[in-house]
Amino acid sequence: MIDAANEPEVLLDFCDRRLDAVVTTHQHRDHWERALAAVVDATGATTYAGEPDVPGISVPTDVPLSDGDIITCGAFELRVIRLTGHTPGSIALLYDDPDGHPHLFTGDSLFPGGLGNTFGDSGAFASLFEDVEGKIFGNLPDETWVYPGHGRDTTLGVERPSLAEWKTRGW
Repeated sequence: MIDAANEPEVLLDFCDRRLDAVVTTHQHRDHWERALAAVVDATGATTYAGEPDVPGISVPTDVPLSDGDIITCGAFELRVIRLTGHTPGSIALLYDDPDGHPHLFTGDSLFPGGLGNTFGDSGAFASLFEDVEGKIFGNLPDETWVYPGHGRDTTLGVERPSLAEWKTRGW
């Protein structure tokens, strides 16, 4: 599970109360506060989060993550991509489907129409832009499907033409 954010009973019913892992994409409370503890208590799932964000999550993190780490979920592997800026330890998770296009779970670092909020911090924006441009747009094809932490899905192909605009506007 990625970001056990809300409605723990709904999440537990969805996974039939069987779950091996919960990855938290970043430390902001709206991604863990209302459900993570209950989901982990009910399932015994291993918890994962980007190492710099671990202190900001009150539920203990079993496995602090670094850029390039691999999380194995059954037959699937998710590669951790650190995207510093929205928070110090924000991460995205890449599933590179061998039979299809890549799938990228971006938390609050990339949305349709722009990057995640860096709260007016120009240094944080520059860091996030550099990571997203280099690690994501620089390495993944247009067919990559993007699943943000809030709102609608998109693809890198839809978003790629807007990179220069995002850099200029600074958000």
